[in-house]
Amino acid sequence: MSSLTSLVQSVDWIAIAPPTLAAVVALVVLVADLFLPVARKPLLGWIAVGGLALAVLSLLPLLNGDRRTFCLPGHPDVCSYVADPFALVIQFLVLGGALLTALLSFDTIKDHGLPTGEYWFLLLSSAAGAALLPASRDLATLVIALEVASLPAFALVGMRRGDRLSSEAALKFFLSSVAATAVMLLGVSFLYATSGSLYLTRVAHALADLPDPRLATLASAGVALTLVGFAFKTAAAPFHFWVPDTYVGAPLPIAGYLSVVGKAVGFSGLILVTVEGFPSYANVWGPALAVLAALTMTVGNVAALRQDPHRAHSAVRLLAWSSVGQAGYLLVPIAAAGYVHDPAHAIGSTVAYALMYAAVNLGAFAVAALVARTHPANRIADYRGLYHQRPLVALALGFFLLCLAGLPPGVIGLFAKVTVFAAAVDAGLAWLAVVMAVNVVIALYYYLQWTAVLFRGAEAVEGAPEAAAPQPHRAGIPAPLATAIALAAVLGIVLSGAPQLVLRFASGALL
Repeated sequence: MSSLTSLVQSVDWIAIAPPTLAAVVALVVLVADLFLPVARKPLLGWIAVGGLALAVLSLLPLLNGDRRTFCLPGHPDVCSYVADPFALVIQFLVLGGALLTALLSFDTIKDHGLPTGEYWFLLLSSAAGAALLPASRDLATLVIALEVASLPAFALVGMRRGDRLSSEAALKFFLSSVAATAVMLLGVSFLYATSGSLYLTRVAHALADLPDPRLATLASAGVALTLVGFAFKTAAAPFHFWVPDTYVGAPLPIAGYLSVVGKAVGFSGLILVTVEGFPSYANVWGPALAVLAALTMTVGNVAALRQDPHRAHSAVRLLAWSSVGQAGYLLVPIAAAGYVHDPAHAIGSTVAYALMYAAVNLGAFAVAALVARTHPANRIADYRGLYHQRPLVALALGFFLLCLAGLPPGVIGLFAKVTVFAAAVDAGLAWLAVVMAVNVVIALYYYLQWTAVLFRGAEAVEGAPEAAAPQPHRAGIPAPLATAIALAAVLGIVLSGAPQLVLRFASGALL
């Protein structure tokens, strides 16, 4: 009985509050859905928004220190859950991203007739898993958190019943993700067999000194297979094939959610297993991630460059391929961490870039969701003349695209790219820095092309006959959608005003 009491008392409820609150509110929404009449169902959305906001606020008491819980008896430094600055930054990113996604979702649920209770329950459940992952410090918790974040996303992608694109996207996403998870679990089992532990600190210690060459071979296979699993979650090439069709078939808020929160989950897991769990194998994962980064950014940007502005869903496809290219940039500092003695600064560049990307990319998806209300095909050509009908919305989208391109006035985007570039140079990866510079130039073309379309009149652009007289962008803007666009724009402007604070904050958040 005393041991049970000790176990219960060892749980730091304040430390685990962010993912716990999201999970509790998910259950509240699920139960409330059973009793609320149809006319009151929108209340569930506001409960979800309030729960996510409360989860974000629960990070404040954790800012003062490094809190640990679920630790081994007698070993306070060997824990399954660590609320350190790195975990808090990523939790802020994923919970804030989920909050913006929730604001985008009100109109989508109503327009597409999506099941309200199920939608909010799945979104909150996924957010809970995403918030758990960056604080996980053992391989079992990492895998569980990853699946808790991913499994609800499969259902969210396929929630538009009767829509062929949605069903196809969900099936492709599900099958490829399950295959990646199986590969990852095989790798984790190899690592457990060689190290005798699932805790990242003990795995790192065991892998540094393996007496038997056969165990070293098994450990190398485990490291490689685990990295493959996380490469899928980050949409790194050649494991990116699910991205464009999944984004097109999913409801737009969920596509934005996957592009930001899904990536944050994958990258935080990748950082933890490489830097915390496999530091002795840096000579293996460092070069491998460098090659993946170069391949990913090139594939993503070249595919985005080839998008036809008059093709149906071309705006979403461009954002999807752009997100693959951005994943390549995010991989660069992680690869650089394998070449330096102190990986904290290099990893800080990834965290800073992820914060910038999350704000502006969700803002771009928010504008896409607004345009989709009057132009369901969501072609890039449908954005012509947006400035003349909705000047503030067009300026916001232009700002988001310039941030993604790394051009002023999107100073935060430029600053983030410079820090990533500097991380590659400092690590001696000059060839990767050159590849990144070429890709940044390629990306400038399609970002600026889309930006220019916003400010042209319909008669100024030649194109398809149906695009020559586009529908006006005159439908009213729902308050939650307007709030999401405004929040993303304000955050991007604030970050552009003090970009050095982002890097300082992110670099101080490390491991």
